[in-house]
Amino acid sequence: MEENQTLEEYLSNGVRNIVKGILKASFTNRKTSMFMTRYLLSSKRAREKRRAAEIGGEHIPPFLIASITNKCNLHCKGCYARANHSCTDHCSINGADGLLTGEDWSGIFSQAEALGIEFILLAGGEPFVRKDVLLQAGQHENILFPIFTNGTMINEEYRKVLEEHRNLMPVISIEGNQATTDARRGDGIYQKIEDTMIALHHSGILFGASVTVTKQNMKEVLSDIFVHKLNDAGVKAVIYVEYVPVDQGSKELALDDMARNEMMTKLNQLRRNVKELLFIAFPGDEKTSGGCLAAGRGFFHINARGGAEPCPFSPYSDTNVRTTSLKEALSSPLFCKLRENGNLTEKHIGGCVLFEQEEQVKAMVKEQAV
Repeated sequence: MEENQTLEEYLSNGVRNIVKGILKASFTNRKTSMFMTRYLLSSKRAREKRRAAEIGGEHIPPFLIASITNKCNLHCKGCYARANHSCTDHCSINGADGLLTGEDWSGIFSQAEALGIEFILLAGGEPFVRKDVLLQAGQHENILFPIFTNGTMINEEYRKVLEEHRNLMPVISIEGNQATTDARRGDGIYQKIEDTMIALHHSGILFGASVTVTKQNMKEVLSDIFVHKLNDAGVKAVIYVEYVPVDQGSKELALDDMARNEMMTKLNQLRRNVKELLFIAFPGDEKTSGGCLAAGRGFFHINARGGAEPCPFSPYSDTNVRTTSLKEALSSPLFCKLRENGNLTEKHIGGCVLFEQEEQVKAMVKEQAV
């Protein structure tokens, strides 16, 4: 952050740039462009709510991550969710097994809007197994819902839903070219992704791509050839997510400082040369934001059962939004400890500072339970 710039100003400026980037990317798409123009007004209102809260001594993040299901139809190699047992082949969609219902999620979305949260990233599992939640999200037009998906379940019926609700924006995961993607996600998945992108593009639906970056695929996914192929497929935003190790044995795949600096240099070059695309890095350069943005600094995570967690890669919770409001969850004992004790500013390897502090986070949750 620049000197004298508050965290709220830093985050709000970042949100403003993202919204403007989406608006620019959708310039030739009349329906989406019209929606984004209206959304600019609601974004301004959300920003004013957060600023008012900041003046009152309360920090409200602009982002929320919601894992609306723990079910997925794929078995991708190195999947963090399956490694920590938060993802399965089966789940209920009607509140059984402790999972939040569509109505539960709608209530959470309403609370988020009232607080000034304007981006809710829908994840899973595979979020497209929860049509009930996606339909509820579509009703909250003052919130943008990027949907992080493997792209294999977006059929004609879903395309009609996406055409009707322009605040729902698929972000399709891809690992690189065909060989790299199929090696991680399964044979034939790359072709399914490609078919989905073609269908979305022909339907005039704004969508993006999410790329998990490792030391192995970094040069491939940052190459001009790969980026231009995404651009030709109709992708309007590319989100590069740094790989988080599923265990100590896979730490060598995570980016170190040298690799991260190389990635950011190449990304800045792409931003200058490929104006048609919006490029986002997550978590990005934490030095500019004063540390990791998890635990309510810039976002937090709600799991499929309502647990409020620092982030998806630190799946530990002492608070559940079934019995606690979002506003109260932001001040949960765990979140406060992580923010106040300096855990979010520690040096680390990989995409998540809390990964290397797993035992400390567990201990904090255990202390709270005693």
